[in-house]
Formats: sequence, structure tokens, C-alpha cells
Amino acid sequence: MSLGPLMIDLAGPRIEADEREMLRHPLVGGVILFTRNFVDSEQLTALVEAIHAVRSPPLLVAVDHEGGRIQRFRATFSRLPAPRRLGHEFDADPRAGLTLARRMGWLMAAELRAHGLDLSFAPCVDLDYGLSEVIGDRAFHSRADAVAQLAVAYMHGMRDAGMAATAKHFPGHGAVRADSHLLLPVDRRALADLAEDLSPYRRLIDNGLAGVMMAHVQFPAVDAWPASVSSRWVRGVLREELRFHGTVFTDDLSMGGAAVGGDIIERAGRAVAAGCDMLLICNDRAAVAAVLERLSIEPSPASQLRLIRMRGRAGLPWSELVQSAEWKTAQAALSACAAAPALTLMSGGS
Repeated sequence: MSLGPLMIDLAGPRIEADEREMLRHPLVGGVILFTRNFVDSEQLTALVEAIHAVRSPPLLVAVDHEGGRIQRFRATFSRLPAPRRLGHEFDADPRAGLTLARRMGWLMAAELRAHGLDLSFAPCVDLDYGLSEVIGDRAFHSRADAVAQLAVAYMHGMRDAGMAATAKHFPGHGAVRADSHLLLPVDRRALADLAEDLSPYRRLIDNGLAGVMMAHVQFPAVDAWPASVSSRWVRGVLREELRFHGTVFTDDLSMGGAAVGGDIIERAGRAVAAGCDMLLICNDRAAVAAVLERLSIEPSPASQLRLIRMRGRAGLPWSELVQSAEWKTAQAALSACAAAPALTLMSGGS
């Protein structure tokens, strides 16, 4: 059985009988976990093992685990700094900031891989324009060059730990006020004016970026559809102009920002037609059931290969990880970062 194009969620800390049947559906290719799916380290490891055992090839298991306020698992796991903290350190000392970014990327990925998870949807490479509250301190910096350097270092740290990176939210969510969880943000800039937002993606792609998550943001000067369901953005800008050959994920299609794409079947169909490889549908069991019943698509061999490449590589088990020299070094860096005096990241950089 091949991996399908849907990534869905679970209700709690274990797989229920009806969920097991959903996970066996040929349209499903992955599971995204949330805080409600986590009790402790042993339970999480057992849950991921159970998900992987449902079918072959194993489903991808993902989470949003960026650090700061977007960190789904906390007890046992290291409390990771928000990306903006890494930007502050970069301003104080660029070399030290990049070293810290790589260590934090490694630490995040190594701890997840120790529990069997394949990927975290990170890093967030939106620019901090001081407009988007939903992005806020999830952005490394306001300057594109700083974001690009920090994101590449973070990606390399993830890769060192056996995890592929997924940059988000393409082509950019930082210059709009609306929260795409609730509404469709509209960015009226022309494509030529988005060069800074696209710059981190260019740098990451040049360094072997494996995944990109699309934004539910509309850029009417470029295309009438939100980027997440836009062939102009996925096939045109991302694949042809930026020459990205990795996996394209949608953001959650049940979010308010995706509603302009029609009902959930229409949204899913538009996303696939636009060139997305995997579609997230979260926190809406009725929508998942509808898509599994009514969506009719044949995953392409190229898409299958891209999804398989997102699978996590070998990582240390938790007991060995926390005894490793690299984990202890990362903990020392984390403690120093947490103790550092707060700095203000100005909109124009510093």
C-alpha cells in the first residue's frame, strides 16, 4: 500500500478502533499529533510505534514543535526557546547565534526522533513585520538575510539528528494581520515586492530543504486563490521558479483561511490539483470522514517518493540521548540562552 495524501489527527493518547480503520484507508499517509495526544515519554513512544505498525510502508508521524508557544510536548522534553530568541542572540553575536540555532534544531529533532516521530513542521521562516500576532515571536527576525542564515543553521541541526525540515508558511504570513486559523489574510503586494519573503526559501532550497508548508494567505496580485490551493504558487513559483523538488504540505485545510476554496472536498481537490503532496485536515473528524469517503485521486509516483523521503532516520533512544555529550552541550546552551537578558528586536533589524 502506498502513502496517501492526507495527514489526519487522533482524539487522544491512544489509537481508538474507529481511528485505526481510518489510518488503514489508502488516502491516509500521515498523522499529526497535538498536546492532547501526549501523556508522558513512554506513552508517546508507544503511540508512535502503534501508528507506524498500522500499515506498510509506515505512516508519517508529525507534530508542530517549533519552541516557545508552539511546542506540543513539554513534560520530559526540553523547553525550547521561541525562534525570536535565536534572532536576539544572532544580533548580539552572529556566529554564536548560528551555533545556537543549529544546536536548538538538533535538540528539538533529536528529542522527537528519540520517541519515533518522523518530522516537526519547522522552521517557521516568516519575516517579522510587526503585524502578525499569530506569527509574532515564531519569526527568527525581521531581516530576510538573518532569517535565512538562522533557518539554514536550524535545518542543518535537524538533519544532524535524523529529521528533514519543513519551512513554513510559504510564501509568507508575516505581512498580514489576520490569523489564517480564523480568516483569510490578504496580502496585496505584487510578486516582485515579495522578494525578501522568498529569500529564506531560496537559501534553504539551495541547502537541500526537504519540505515546505503552504500558507492560507491570498495574494490577489499573483493569483485569486490562496497560496495553499494555488497552482501558480505551488507549481509556478515554488517548483519552477525556486526549483524546489521536495514535499509540499498544505496547512490545515479545516482552518478558516482555507474556506474560500469551497467545502472540504473542493479544498482537498484544489490542493492536489495545485501540486500539494500532503493535505492536513485536523480537529474536524466529520471533514476527515467526508474526504475519505468522497475524494477520488491517484497519488503520483513522484509524490510518493517525496513523502517517503520525509521519513525520520535513525536516532538515539531517549535513555542514550540524555546521556550523550551532544545533548548535554545543547542543554548548557539552552540554559545560557534562557538566562540571557532580554533584547528588543526592532522591525528594521539591528
